[in-house]
Amino acid sequence: MTTERIDPPLRAGERETLRAYLDYHRATLAMKAEGLGDEELRRQSMPPSTLSLLGLVRHMAEVERTWFRRVINGEDIPLVWSAKGDFQEAYDATGATRAEAFNAWQEEVAHARRIEQAAQSLDVTGYMPKWEADVSLRVVMLHLIHEYARHNGHADFLREGVDGTVGA
Repeated sequence: MTTERIDPPLRAGERETLRAYLDYHRATLAMKAEGLGDEELRRQSMPPSTLSLLGLVRHMAEVERTWFRRVINGEDIPLVWSAKGDFQEAYDATGATRAEAFNAWQEEVAHARRIEQAAQSLDVTGYMPKWEADVSLRVVMLHLIHEYARHNGHADFLREGVDGTVGA
């Protein structure tokens, strides 16, 4: 399976630009995992870190779920991998599989896209308990772009450590 990654537009409106950059970073994460099996995806970076590509995919499923479904959409749902709300549990990919992680991540991305597209504007807000504040859809999208960009940097190093592949 080859991931299609579309360059964001150089001239577009704010919402289209945010949407395009978010999708670009989502595709980048998927590309970092292309062609790897479960064992390779579970390979950890270096002690004492337990970070792996599969752990990053699981973590980003939690991030998508939290910010779009729980915050913007106000859904009262648990995290994907932690009933007690511990985001760190997603990073533990010890028994995880590519299919399980990617299915959950893709499902959360699909929900996020539907929620974003249904929102009347980027000014729609939701409550973020951790910050004890209302946040706009604009801030959520910017936060996710930042989160993906940061973790895609980690994914670069993780992938290089697995098989030497470098680049975006």
